[in-house]
Amino acid sequence: MKAIKWVLFLLVVMGIAGAGLFYLRPVLFDLQMKRATLFANHIHSEYVATPEGRIHYFEGEPPVPGGGVPLVLVHGLGDRGEAWTPMMVALKKAGFHVYALDLLGYGRSPKPGDSDYSITEQEQLVVHFIQALGLQKPNIAGWSMGGWVTLKLAIQYPDLVDRVVVYDSAGIQFAREYPDSVFHVTNEQELARLAHLLEPNGKPLPHFVAKDALRKFAEEQWVIDRSIASMVSAKDALDDHMYQLKNPLLIVWGSDDKLLPLSTVGEKFHALDPLSDLDVIQGCGHLVPAGCTDRAAKATVDFLRANPVPQGEWDEVQEVGNRK
Repeated sequence: MKAIKWVLFLLVVMGIAGAGLFYLRPVLFDLQMKRATLFANHIHSEYVATPEGRIHYFEGEPPVPGGGVPLVLVHGLGDRGEAWTPMMVALKKAGFHVYALDLLGYGRSPKPGDSDYSITEQEQLVVHFIQALGLQKPNIAGWSMGGWVTLKLAIQYPDLVDRVVVYDSAGIQFAREYPDSVFHVTNEQELARLAHLLEPNGKPLPHFVAKDALRKFAEEQWVIDRSIASMVSAKDALDDHMYQLKNPLLIVWGSDDKLLPLSTVGEKFHALDPLSDLDVIQGCGHLVPAGCTDRAAKATVDFLRANPVPQGEWDEVQEVGNRK
């Protein structure tokens, strides 16, 4: 009886501690929940030595003969490997051997003070990451800034990777309706503006969440600022290079993305590579892999498994299994 009371007491204490962490550090709480989800699905935290240093990544190998088809996932600006949590779980279950690295300056990877955190520098890191793990022509997928990195890599090193998938990718020039400073967040109003660009259909952030998010932005802002400064210089822009892409390409886009609108960015990417396959996820914003995981994962799996590779198609995905 005493043992039961002690168990109940510990559960109550853990519940109170969890509630306290959720209120005081909701960003950390969310991160820990993602890590717990990955661990529960046998997707493990690992490190590998590269010329840039000891790079952190997550790896999930499905229980299938041969270990599954390798798929490297590249996150976006200000993010980290954990951002891919729901996609990693879905893709591993679909039979893919997933790898999600932390780019230079993000997550648990090195943050060198002399880096410019440019697209070219991140591209080289991903090249070294693939080589260090000895991956043989993996598929590769990138989200937002990670899509830019992924496309540049595939253009420069077409024989290093197989098929390419991008989700709401940056990388080409367009007339923006917001200033560069939208990524330099210092108060709740600026945070709300950025959140609306990312997910226009999302609910407003509670004050305690916004407060903690601002704290995290303050810690990582210098890396984000350097990344943005490099990107807006357009030195790595892909507008004049997309024709060089030889790898099969799937472009996945949220119909409601206001940060990188479908009409001015997604459709332009598709026009620059007429053989690419464009899947528009209806009702989703910029955060397609996290907010519309089922549809994004199915579009990805269908494309990577298709034989022959789809070419030049444009589909609007209303829900899983429903295209028009």
